Amino acid sequence: MSASPLERPEKSRDSLILHATDNAVSWITLNRPEAMNALTPDQRDRLVQLLSDASADPAVRAVVITATGRGFCAGADLRGGAARPAERVAGDVARTIRLGAQRLVAAVLDCEKPVLAAVNGTAAGIGAHLALACDLVLAAEEARFIEVFVRRGLVPDGGGAYLLPRLIGPQRAKELMFFGDALSAADAERLGLVNRVVPAADLEKTARAWAERLAAGPTRALALTKHLVNASLDTDRATAFAAEAAAQEINMATADAQEGVASFVERRAPRFEGR
Repeated sequence: MSASPLERPEKSRDSLILHATDNAVSWITLNRPEAMNALTPDQRDRLVQLLSDASADPAVRAVVITATGRGFCAGADLRGGAARPAERVAGDVARTIRLGAQRLVAAVLDCEKPVLAAVNGTAAGIGAHLALACDLVLAAEEARFIEVFVRRGLVPDGGGAYLLPRLIGPQRAKELMFFGDALSAADAERLGLVNRVVPAADLEKTARAWAERLAAGPTRALALTKHLVNASLDTDRATAFAAEAAAQEINMATADAQEGVASFVERRAPRFEGR
């Protein structure tokens, strides 16, 4: 039996982000368990790069983001960053957020491959937003989601005020952000933040099964579908319908669309190649 991607990853340059590609799935694993996988700037930049690489690599047809240890991601590492400047200049904070947390969440939303989060433990702050930006979210029963910003006297960042109202509505989003209470995996599933909750022992197995189904699908059609769904929340009906028609026009030129039609006519299962 072959080892799992979590057991035999190709280590990144600093080993804090593990990476392996298996059966056309890019497995990205946060590997700083002693800090509950709190993200350093270097880790964040590595995640952005791996997501960009996945978009550009035809051999990658789905992405899984997960973590080692008890936590998925406890948020930004507020202790291990660069020393605070002696004098803050107007615009510094906005620039840091724009080029940091927002760039990471945008990299997930803009990735041209389906991105699946396998949340093994606590996802707090930017860690929660990293998971919720993914196209599909699996959570272990022990997982928790925490809008921790209010506990620190901070405004949510990493696109939280953009993501949550679109997923669960403004009232629920405000409740989570105003109080900062931990949300159990079961409650997150009930609210619609999580697709499926599974026992911890089944998390990787379930993530693998889902990711390999995605990787066997029509990759360009999935990318266009992802774009249509994400954009639909910010557009009017006429714009959404026009985008849908344009996406169909583009997709019908792909080999997978032609294979899908041919397989239907020939009454057989399609064999998609991601092109």
